[in-house]
Amino acid sequence: MSLSLRTISREQHLGYLQSLPSASHCQVPAWADVKNEWRSENLGWFNESEELVGAALVLYRQLPKVKRYLAYLPEGPVINWYAPNLEEWLQPMLAHLKQQGAFTVKMGPPVVIRRWNSAAIKAGIQDPDVKRLRDVEASVIEPRAFEVSDKLRRMGWQQAEDGGAGFGDVQPRYVFQVPLANRSLDDVLKGFNQLWRRNIKKAEKAGVEVVQGGYDDLPTWQHLYEITAERDKFRPRPLSYFQRQWTALNSEDPNRMRLYIATHEGEPLAAATMLTVGQHVWYSYGASANHKREVRPSNAMQWRMLRDAYALGASVYDLRGISDTLDENDHLFGLIQFKVGTGGEAVEYVGEWDFPLNKVLHKALDIYMSRR
Repeated sequence: MSLSLRTISREQHLGYLQSLPSASHCQVPAWADVKNEWRSENLGWFNESEELVGAALVLYRQLPKVKRYLAYLPEGPVINWYAPNLEEWLQPMLAHLKQQGAFTVKMGPPVVIRRWNSAAIKAGIQDPDVKRLRDVEASVIEPRAFEVSDKLRRMGWQQAEDGGAGFGDVQPRYVFQVPLANRSLDDVLKGFNQLWRRNIKKAEKAGVEVVQGGYDDLPTWQHLYEITAERDKFRPRPLSYFQRQWTALNSEDPNRMRLYIATHEGEPLAAATMLTVGQHVWYSYGASANHKREVRPSNAMQWRMLRDAYALGASVYDLRGISDTLDENDHLFGLIQFKVGTGGEAVEYVGEWDFPLNKVLHKALDIYMSRR
């Protein structure tokens, strides 16, 4: 198959994504408006019949003091990753990005390499010799994903370090997902562990209410998010970021972004944002107050979001990033511990990959990032 690549309109890009079961929220055209500190471009791959067969959102970030760019395709491009002629997809892309002034390219192939079910993860947690997810035998291995990695290496792509460079916008390699396809809601609830089911009941009994909020409720979200940031020691994004996200994403699709707030006796105690593209739904950001934890607002909110995702026809409810640590003494362990209770699975992607178009500037970027 002979492929050509060129810039396409946002409408063409969105139309192509709408023809697929799902794609990453980082690859929809409106994501460029969310990441407005980056320059953006929509790319399309065409076959001999001039049919659009692949698409990508590229974000360009200028290197300080030089008119050269990092070209970043978060969780993309959206192409046939298992095509035998993968280089025929990626070579034209590299040539085009070089013409655009890119000195290095970073991409995140949406290709799953391994999955671990809850039973495997729990067994790993209980084994004192196991410290990382990769030390546990995977429940599912995708051999074609190893072929993709091999092809990329042969083409000169370099696997980025986990959480490596990318101006702080790298995407997680490990995520946690609850599969919904071909399952009833009863099956999903039965898959939760006892503690989760008990906490959902506890919240119900205590009178916790979960409501869907709107744009005007984002300051309520922000208040809880800043409390969470202080508690968990991370730097919060400003309210304007979430307002921009809401406006940009929901003008593209009114169902793209939702806000959920869990209240008890009229007081907001937990909040979360949810993103939807096709049949893939993400729990994106979450926040909670420091008090009234005993009424379990977060469990109630997750259960409501999961039910709504199911009603939207989602095939997967994605709880986003986890670390691969199974060490109870690691400060990131709590993430997987909370999420494993949903009875879902840990999923490993092939990770992010770099292609240095200019090795000197690529090295300079590495040094710059390591000093930040």
